[in-house]
Amino acid sequence: MITITSYTLAVLLSVLTMICWGSWSNTQKLVQKSWRFELFYWDFIFGLFLTSLIAAFTVGSLGDGGRTFLADLSQSDGESILYAIAGGALWNLGNLLLVAAIAVAGLAVAFPIGGGIAWIVGIGVNYVVEIMDTGQAASNEWILLTGVLVIIAAIILSALSYRRLSKETKKPSLKGILLSLAAGITIAFYYGIVVRSLDNQLVHGGAGSLTPYTAIFFLAVGVVVSTIPFNLFFMKFPIEGKPIHIREYFKQRDLRTHLAGFLGGIIWTIGIVASFMSLGVASPAISYALGNAAPVVASIWGVFVWKEFREGSKGTNNLLMAMFTLYLIGLVIIIYAKN
Repeated sequence: MITITSYTLAVLLSVLTMICWGSWSNTQKLVQKSWRFELFYWDFIFGLFLTSLIAAFTVGSLGDGGRTFLADLSQSDGESILYAIAGGALWNLGNLLLVAAIAVAGLAVAFPIGGGIAWIVGIGVNYVVEIMDTGQAASNEWILLTGVLVIIAAIILSALSYRRLSKETKKPSLKGILLSLAAGITIAFYYGIVVRSLDNQLVHGGAGSLTPYTAIFFLAVGVVVSTIPFNLFFMKFPIEGKPIHIREYFKQRDLRTHLAGFLGGIIWTIGIVASFMSLGVASPAISYALGNAAPVVASIWGVFVWKEFREGSKGTNNLLMAMFTLYLIGLVIIIYAKN
């Protein structure tokens, strides 16, 4: 497997994660008017699973560090595999809620609130994972806490921006915010669970037997398996609109529509591969913190490309600019949190 030894490269990979995780949802926006998010999601998981498999046999099997994917499979234990699968299922539930929030409230709201909550709580969870491993953290807790507090302020500004816009355009705001909150709380715990499946000799906080790339593969297995009950539930009891049947998916003949979801899964998985590549150098708390600053990227897409706040007043736009500024400041602070 390919391993990373440079902290600078680990930070750059985390930035790649941030870009991927903040950008994949654009693929949903491309087809949102003609393709329900529940149907989009089937293509999304196909792209996710295939990319995880390709990663396992490329970056997970090349290089001279650790073990190859097949060698790792032969020595892995059931408990570690279950941790990775459980983490994938938990992430999947949270991501479905996030996709629903995007459909209701837009990128510029769902990501800063949902992603931000996942970001803050997840940093805390992964910080505890580090403490449980060695008795001390690989990051400076005060610098890390300062960055988190700055991000909390950014999340509050995002919520205020959306509430202000909803009053100006008379759009309902409560559903979008509640879906975003539920998504964030659910997603926050998956990363720490998957880290528990990893080999401690390769990753700080690991308590299992898997290499990062094998863990990603089993995470993808958890996503695929859990999508069947989760997404069928959303199709039967939709957040918005009428219930839909799985046969609607097969009626779609437009290849570009299917490719949009497939591409979304590819982009997200590239992000988690980059994130896990950095775990051997950056601690789980820092790696998670940098990669999950994705709300900054998503908000930029939502505001400047999709024009989700074009009907907002000057005061609303000022709140958004303040939010962007605080997110970036928090990101820089966290980069310097490593001991």
